[in-house]
Amino acid sequence: MTTDQQSLQLARQAFEEGDGIVRLTPTWVPRVFCIPGRRLRLHPDDLYAFGARRGGIDERWLASTVHADNGPLTSEDEGLSFIAVAGQKVLLRDALDLLGKEVLGEEAIERYGGWVMFSKFFDNMQPLPFHLHQNDERAADVGRVGKPEAYYFPAQYNFSLNAFPYTFFGLEPGTTKDQVVACLKRWNEGDNGILQLSKAYRLSTGTGWDVPTGILHAPGTLCTYEPQRASDVSSMWQSLISDSQIIDRSMLVKDVPENKWEDYDYLLSLLDWEGNVDPQFKERRFHTPIEARPVEEMRDAGYDERWIVYGSEFFSAKEVTLQPGRSVTLRDAGAYGLICVQGYGRIGPHPISAPSLIRFGELTEDEFFVSRPAAQQGVTLTNHSSSEPLVILKHFNPGNPEMPRP
Repeated sequence: MTTDQQSLQLARQAFEEGDGIVRLTPTWVPRVFCIPGRRLRLHPDDLYAFGARRGGIDERWLASTVHADNGPLTSEDEGLSFIAVAGQKVLLRDALDLLGKEVLGEEAIERYGGWVMFSKFFDNMQPLPFHLHQNDERAADVGRVGKPEAYYFPAQYNFSLNAFPYTFFGLEPGTTKDQVVACLKRWNEGDNGILQLSKAYRLSTGTGWDVPTGILHAPGTLCTYEPQRASDVSSMWQSLISDSQIIDRSMLVKDVPENKWEDYDYLLSLLDWEGNVDPQFKERRFHTPIEARPVEEMRDAGYDERWIVYGSEFFSAKEVTLQPGRSVTLRDAGAYGLICVQGYGRIGPHPISAPSLIRFGELTEDEFFVSRPAAQQGVTLTNHSSSEPLVILKHFNPGNPEMPRP
């Protein structure tokens, strides 16, 4: 077991040798209730690398300091990102605990408590059940924090749209609480019919959605880039998916105090009721990218940088596209994680490339974490291709002063 002193030594070595940019190892997460969508670039033979009873791998977590909540069989470091350095590795969580002020800055530590977000790729063959993530008040009932999240659909991970590229969000205006409770009470009668109270929206690449806590949603089958708060709480409200997959009622009350499992008033309190029945839901929650800098300035420099997740007090994200053969130095206000989704080149002193195929347990050159000092000084990206753009996605902690607030 690595001691704090060893972790500190490895973490400091990684940030110093990388000029404030460290390489992360792929973090794979299985879900027993999911069917892998096969677009994470993980080798087909490795989709059930945790064992069939753990379910298929349909998530890759990015810049994560959060332990996955996957029941009693969850491994000790499941969901946690590692820094790769000198043939060894150290948990990103430990590195940030030990070097927090140096890497994240004093404000991130004092105001937010450290690195309090992560992102993921979610990739499922079938739609997920209608569910929500609790707010802080309800999550605190089980010793957790709430989990707002956001979605963006990168074209590079969506060569196939899979079975159902539509997501149900919220409840139709005029829906009553009695109707919702009636659905929950029909849990063991097959399909409890709750999707009949909702509306599905067609998903499209290059766009996204803001999903606050307490909002019911049944994600469709586009592979999704999901910045979110550092938490893994949820409550499933749909009993049967596509006439083929039964959801046990235990998934409804997974993060609910045991004495509230049959308390329907309490279960209703998990909902942001007004948010769910908002007739302007799409207008408030659907996002298209916003240019981060003047378009002509970026075009002349050979790149494009766009905000793809914005408006949340908990996280934000950008997409950077660098044209073939070009190099650019980009400055940001705070630390960030990043994932390369297309192309190859260099980031600071590191090679960077989007893999075609990944074996479980192998290292890649596509994921990094950038310290606040390095971000503020400027990170140089170079595209070594003569024909293909270099595309990266950057995810930020709360409090980014440059984030648009529409």
